[in-house]
Amino acid sequence: MAVIKKGIHEFMELCALMPVLDVRSPREYLHAHIPGAHSFPIFNDEERKEIGTTYKQESREKAIKIGLKYFGVKMLHLVEKAEAILADSQFNSKTIAVHCWRGGMRSATMAWLLDLYGFKVYLLEGGYKAYRNWVLKQFEPFYPLHIISGYTGSNKTGIIELLQERGERVIDLEKIASHKGSAFGSLGMPPQPSQEMFENMLAMALWPLQVNQTSVPIWIEDESQRIGQVNIPAAFFKSMREQGILFLEIDFEQRLDFIVATYGTHEKEKLISSIERIQKKLGGLETKEAIQAIHEGDLRHGLAIILKYYDRLYIKSSMKRNNAEKNIERLELSSTNAKSNVEQLIQYVRN
Repeated sequence: MAVIKKGIHEFMELCALMPVLDVRSPREYLHAHIPGAHSFPIFNDEERKEIGTTYKQESREKAIKIGLKYFGVKMLHLVEKAEAILADSQFNSKTIAVHCWRGGMRSATMAWLLDLYGFKVYLLEGGYKAYRNWVLKQFEPFYPLHIISGYTGSNKTGIIELLQERGERVIDLEKIASHKGSAFGSLGMPPQPSQEMFENMLAMALWPLQVNQTSVPIWIEDESQRIGQVNIPAAFFKSMREQGILFLEIDFEQRLDFIVATYGTHEKEKLISSIERIQKKLGGLETKEAIQAIHEGDLRHGLAIILKYYDRLYIKSSMKRNNAEKNIERLELSSTNAKSNVEQLIQYVRN
């Protein structure tokens, strides 16, 4: 049985059919990887550093000998680990995909071992570097979008989630970024991915929508380019900014109720820390008043100050959008209830 080399497009199709083994070092994998791929390092971080240094400072041959020394004692463990990954997966055939950074010696060596043992092995030509080039290309096409906008507290995230549950074409940027966008956006959320990992996950979400390209728009929440510590790729963000938005008009008090219910369960210290992060933009007086209100247990008043700040911020940023008001369609809604608002949104766009 021979190892089968595949280009990036064919390899991406294989990712849904078999386990993918990323044989780069743990640090490389932790920084960013193909979503769903298993960390399967042929060398740990220290071993990789030693081999790389030897390769640069001494010779290729000596580096290979060091690599073989480390690899030899791991071969049985690696085969058994591959078997365990396959057994825990939903795949039945003894088939596996492998990649390293450039499609060089690490992946070739691992592919040789697994092939020798009896696995059918697919190897990514160009490695993770080829994958990253593929990722960046996913942001270039034009995607027709239904962009849901509205002031903070409109429960746009709840609408996006329900639309996805209904089988609509959806990109959930805040879920991918692990951040809700505002000063409180990290509360209750897992740590954010690296910028590179965010791009990888976004590309993987866009790819099936591009492959099954139709004229049916994709639902997406309006965002500034920066979501917490990550940025929406420039090409995709430009496309978002050039398309119209559906603005949800919801009463301030309704939105404030939603914000209090959403963030009221968090510790006071975390709320105050979030407010302090926007102190320069919020202003010293309003920052002091909001923090004092939260200290005194008047959460509603404290969050009302923040909500008014975000309303002003949205009005300012919306004017930077191409054609500004011409690109905004407004939909008046009576509450922040996601279920009823989804029904009205779908009815609105279909009419």
